[in-house]
Amino acid sequence: MSSMDMPRHVPLFPALDGRLWRTILLAGLAADLLWEGWARLITPMLVGGPLEPAALVQSVFGWQSRFAAEVVHALVGVVAYPIGYLFVARPLQRLLLPTLPLLPTGLGFGIGLWVFALYVMAHLIAGLPPFLGFVPLAWASLAGHLIFGVTVALVVAWREAGR
Repeated sequence: MSSMDMPRHVPLFPALDGRLWRTILLAGLAADLLWEGWARLITPMLVGGPLEPAALVQSVFGWQSRFAAEVVHALVGVVAYPIGYLFVARPLQRLLLPTLPLLPTGLGFGIGLWVFALYVMAHLIAGLPPFLGFVPLAWASLAGHLIFGVTVALVVAWREAGR
């Protein structure tokens, strides 16, 4: 086998540098803006009301402040979730399914976020039915999380291609 036939080494984790933090913020901002458009503009037209992640945050933590819940949800979306993609989801994909293309990786990440939001947070912590009983709003949430996951994956790939 020639060196041309051998797969190139792809590190599991990105280098911790200033460019990485810019990538995290760009991916998070782009994904969060698309999520918010989906949640507040498109979802109401489809199911009669918006997605309300801040209400879930309020339920989980027992907060009265809607503003604080909105800030927490925004910070999680802009910072924590892209970090989760770069340091958990993508490394797992590279270990378990190294030839999986970018789009299924982003979709899988989005599904993982949806499971975290509607099963772990909403059900296990806030005590709501699992996946909100699979009402139409739950499916709109899945679509929003898929959009979010794919957007993070695409922005990260775009940024890494520009190295």
